Amino acid sequence: MSFSDGIIDFHTHAFPDELAERAMSHLQKEGNVKAYLDGRVSSLLESMDRSGIQKSIVCSIATKPTQFNSILEWSRNIRSDRIIPFPSIHPADGDSRKRLKIIKDEGLKGIKLHPYYQNFYIDDSFLFPLYEEIIKNDLIVVMHTGYDFAFPRIPMADPEKILKVKERFPELKLVTTHLGSWDDWDNVEKYIIGKEIYMEISFSLDFLNKERARQLILKHPSGFILFGTDSPWTDQGKTLALLKGLELPEEIERAILRENALRLLG
Repeated sequence: MSFSDGIIDFHTHAFPDELAERAMSHLQKEGNVKAYLDGRVSSLLESMDRSGIQKSIVCSIATKPTQFNSILEWSRNIRSDRIIPFPSIHPADGDSRKRLKIIKDEGLKGIKLHPYYQNFYIDDSFLFPLYEEIIKNDLIVVMHTGYDFAFPRIPMADPEKILKVKERFPELKLVTTHLGSWDDWDNVEKYIIGKEIYMEISFSLDFLNKERARQLILKHPSGFILFGTDSPWTDQGKTLALLKGLELPEEIERAILRENALRLLG
């Protein structure tokens, strides 16, 4: 696939240059995982060039409420034709309503939430006003779902909770990560597959065999699957190769790589 085909990676991460080395070293030790890139936007862009990826969504995570302004400012600085920043709001931030309005007025498309790093269960009622404001501002929320390498296996964002949230907030533009929920794919099949719930594919094709991954994707509505890599934690080119190796129908592959993301981003 050539660069001109406009692949969109819906799930990447990066850090300001002055913080990248320290952040990546800490995260690699915490999760006992080796990164493929150094966490800088320049390295992400080089990876995108190698892999024929036109645009990447860069997700930030506010681990405390006071990080909102610095994340927003950095998001402004890195925004470009190729980098689509998704800043973050901490659920404990008492100013979240105002924060979301600022994000909307900036013309940014969405936010990232992470139940483990931000310490919440996705179906807790204290989050309901936040979901309502996300809907009101017509924003997307990329939500870490499933387990996480760096944390105990407590189901804070499992498929059953995802379904509860979507049933209560059907208008919420929720993107679940890692093919619905990382390392919880039996429950993904039980609760999510077949529903109109967005899933991006990062960190899933590396762990599922080809037949199982292909089955899950083909049983899901083809308009609700997105290409994502979780770069720098996986190699963008490898994830693309794994997807193409599933030998999906051409129209479904095209939808996953570009068309679904374009429609969701508006």
